[in-house]
Amino acid sequence: MMAVLCGAASVAGSAAGAAQPRYPDKPIRLIIPFGAGGITDVAGRLVGQYLGEALSQQIVIENRPGAGGAIAAQALSAAKPDGYTLLLGTVGTQVVNKMLYRKLGYDPAAMTPVSLVSNSPYVLAVNGVEGVDDLQSLVRYARDNPARLNFGSAGNGSSPHLGIELFKLATKTDIVHIPFKSGAEAVNAAVGGQVNIVIDALPVIEPQAKAHRLKMLAIADARRSRVAPDLKTSVEQGLPQFQIGSWNALIAPPGTPASTVEALNKALAQALERPELVQRLAQMGIEPLPTGVQAYRKHVANETEKWSKVIQAAGTRLD
Repeated sequence: MMAVLCGAASVAGSAAGAAQPRYPDKPIRLIIPFGAGGITDVAGRLVGQYLGEALSQQIVIENRPGAGGAIAAQALSAAKPDGYTLLLGTVGTQVVNKMLYRKLGYDPAAMTPVSLVSNSPYVLAVNGVEGVDDLQSLVRYARDNPARLNFGSAGNGSSPHLGIELFKLATKTDIVHIPFKSGAEAVNAAVGGQVNIVIDALPVIEPQAKAHRLKMLAIADARRSRVAPDLKTSVEQGLPQFQIGSWNALIAPPGTPASTVEALNKALAQALERPELVQRLAQMGIEPLPTGVQAYRKHVANETEKWSKVIQAAGTRLD
């Protein structure tokens, strides 16, 4: 009798196992840590569309801006680890916030990394700085006129803020920071002549340069962009330390099963191999990054080393 019961239990267990739904069997929520319309939102929505096609499931975008991405990251950390809530992580959520806040409502290291997604290299531009046409002439001007130049950013601890702090550290220059509430306000201030320098993603800066409102000096990357092929890189101009972009990564809640991560990784790799997606990203100055957990971990380690030095030198804290 006991053998029969065990066999029945075994059959029932097998049936239950067979009844497990295939992942994913319902829409997936992708939390974006910034408002609609910005470069992170644009990249997330576009990649999300093709990722959904690869998974044969809808990706639902949810914008959760605030606190440099901390609000979105906290929402992810509290979600079930079932693969149906994901975060489009950034340098803020994964690297910088833990250096800026003494008390952070989430642990980036406890999250489950899936993969890097994309990067949009930043462009440094100026307005109203006479005789400055490239990075070297900007460095000379800044050294000859300490604290005379200023730069606008999206606020203390934002990527544009840290980008110029990186430039200052690499060039040993003194440039005054003027924080604004958003990147758009900082760019508008540069266009209007309230600040001399601004740095942001290529799709944000390039239209202003085309209209002759800003002068682009360099793309802060090792490779030139197809969108602005004549714009020299920071590496070409002798500043290899000065590289920064708006990068994104796919992140799952703590405790997400490896099989789910593998399924997401496979689908993301398929999506980023689609020529039409690559072309649409390239048109906006966005480039795909290597997929996989190991590539993510290596990238985050490098970013952690870089930004810890910058933040320490700048003395930036947000609490």
